[in-house]
Amino acid sequence: MLTVLRNSWALLLGMMLLMLGNGMQGTLLGIRGNIEGITTLHMSVVMSAYFLGFLFGSRMTPDMIRRVGHVRVFAALGSLISAVLIMYAVAPNWIAWSAERVVIGFSFSGVYITAESWLNNASTNANRGKALSLYLIMQMIGIIAAQALLNFGDPSGYVLFIIPSVLVSIAFTPILLSISPAPAFESTQALSFRRLYNTSPLGCVSMFLLGGVFSAQFGMASVWGTQAGLTLRDISIFVAMIYVGGLVYQYPIGWLSDRMDRRKLILALSAVGAVTMAVPVIFAPGFYALLVIGMIGGGISNPLYSLIVAYVNDYLDGPDMAAASAGLIFINGLGAITGPLITGWVMAQVGPPGFFLFMGILFAAMAGYAGWRMMRRPISVEKSGPYTPLSPSSSILAVGAAMEAAHDGAELAHE
Repeated sequence: MLTVLRNSWALLLGMMLLMLGNGMQGTLLGIRGNIEGITTLHMSVVMSAYFLGFLFGSRMTPDMIRRVGHVRVFAALGSLISAVLIMYAVAPNWIAWSAERVVIGFSFSGVYITAESWLNNASTNANRGKALSLYLIMQMIGIIAAQALLNFGDPSGYVLFIIPSVLVSIAFTPILLSISPAPAFESTQALSFRRLYNTSPLGCVSMFLLGGVFSAQFGMASVWGTQAGLTLRDISIFVAMIYVGGLVYQYPIGWLSDRMDRRKLILALSAVGAVTMAVPVIFAPGFYALLVIGMIGGGISNPLYSLIVAYVNDYLDGPDMAAASAGLIFINGLGAITGPLITGWVMAQVGPPGFFLFMGILFAAMAGYAGWRMMRRPISVEKSGPYTPLSPSSSILAVGAAMEAAHDGAELAHE
């Protein structure tokens, strides 16, 4: 771990600063939207637009890198992010925000791909899993710290939009001054959806449903908070707890994943998620109970992403891993685009509890499908690769690297 930190500290520091900016803008828009009188349905379009841009970025950035190189793509997309963060306050309406969220989602996707290519290049087969773990930790720390920064300004003014813009601009300095040229990007085609589904039906369906859960948490938590009448301080703490759970639970769930049938763990976690989300729908819990609910929800959804990737990987041969990672990210992206839209519609129909109701339904569907698939495919794989922590916002490079690291680990354990 110390070797990884020594070789990649500038990249990891830069990514933490980037996540400070990204974490601030997602929560801030939900709060500012309420101040501007933007409806829940319109805010759901705004939040969904980020994931639409993110999906486009995941498909288009590799071609951009092959044409002009990593450094130019990284610097150009970073400039777009910094500019958009300022533009939010200039035109506070849902149509402008939606267009800007597409741009910023596209840009962050491209930045992740570029940064992860450098991280992958700086890692070896022996320490790639540790590098990805450290990368996840720095991302989570950035998002959690971003929620605290929201309390240092007035969400109806400009300062809270300027702070993330400055942080993003600063984030590129250590990265661009210290990185070495990354290897040329190789073209990767996703497996056909039919082949990917036949390889792992549970993985594909779960990845789609989880995309909806994660995007609801990332995009609509602050919208829910404003509709529920929470203060800025309370909203920032609630959102932070989602990511604290995602960080704290990642490693215990990973430990279990390597020691039991992963399908049973997917079923159990999804069932716990469904029950947890049902509590605020049926009852009226206090703020501290909501923090526990948020922590459990984030502590399930974030590790589930890594768990599903590991589960699908168990059924793949080495040559198919890169192609499968592209397909899984696309499936997750489709789910993520629909998540805020449906959450906003449900909240418009039933009020704030609709935020938890939507996620509870998705968790329940995941648990039900996992149980059904266990009856359809009773025999699991003979050997499985180790669990590697990943963020749901990871690019194809990080997912592919995690798959390769797990494959190497499984081969070594088998020998």
